[in-house]
Amino acid sequence: MPIRYDPDWFRHLTAIMLARRFLPWLFLFLPLIGFAGDHGDRGDTLAEAREAGEATVTVLYVPAGGWAYLDEAGELTGVTVEIMRRFADHVADEHGIDLELDFVEEIDWSVFYGRVRDADGGVFGIGNVTITEARREELAFSPPYLENIAVLITHEDRPEVDGPEQAARQLADLRALAFEGTLHETRLKALRDQHWPELGIDRAGSNDEIIAAAADDTHFAYIDAYNYYGARDRGAPLKHHPAFDDTGEQFGVIMPLNNDWTQLVDEFFAHDDGLMQRGFYHELLAEHLGEAVADLLTGQ
Repeated sequence: MPIRYDPDWFRHLTAIMLARRFLPWLFLFLPLIGFAGDHGDRGDTLAEAREAGEATVTVLYVPAGGWAYLDEAGELTGVTVEIMRRFADHVADEHGIDLELDFVEEIDWSVFYGRVRDADGGVFGIGNVTITEARREELAFSPPYLENIAVLITHEDRPEVDGPEQAARQLADLRALAFEGTLHETRLKALRDQHWPELGIDRAGSNDEIIAAAADDTHFAYIDAYNYYGARDRGAPLKHHPAFDDTGEQFGVIMPLNNDWTQLVDEFFAHDDGLMQRGFYHELLAEHLGEAVADLLTGQ
């Protein structure tokens, strides 16, 4: 009986053989073509904007209550979102450039940081990033838009911890929780290295996760003061331990080092005696974070 030629079967067999031959090589080349993790974020440069009279820049943001969040109508708003919109208004009014902001969400803070660092041109990041000299080596910063206070929190039923030397004894049954790569994590590592070698530090994915873990009495953590007061206002059973307060942090908008918009960013922040001195700044804090937090953060 003659063998019948089946073209579909033959093509299927050929595909299998080719896949087995070339598949191992494919995995070797994937990192080179940026298949995973390379977002390629880019925005128009200021040089391009001056020539065209218009531009679109990318604004990466980490969702955070009060700072960058969706309101009841599903519209993106918040303190840092509105600051960026004021910047766009300034560019239009003072330089005649129609600036469109393309807001892009990134829920992982560490990924957000890396995406801005590795971006090209007109890309901005609003994720409450602390300005440090080490970070200036790989990022450009705006002038500060906030003077922050970092606070240590636990469940509200915990006795007040008198200081770092007592933490290992008074919080012995808890683990620590922090975002990877943040100064909050650095503070917890310092506590571990200096006073509590057995301390376990877990990685958090969001501020809500940190607050929930402290409220469940499974972890303690450093968070920013405005997050603590906001959570307390929402009924979270938290306690603030003043002996651990850390002041002097400043938050700034971040940009890749090749972003040529920094000149106009500095100009906008310096306008009318500085951003944090302008009336609308306190109004933004009060609207999105509450009057008490606004007073705390502005020293009123």
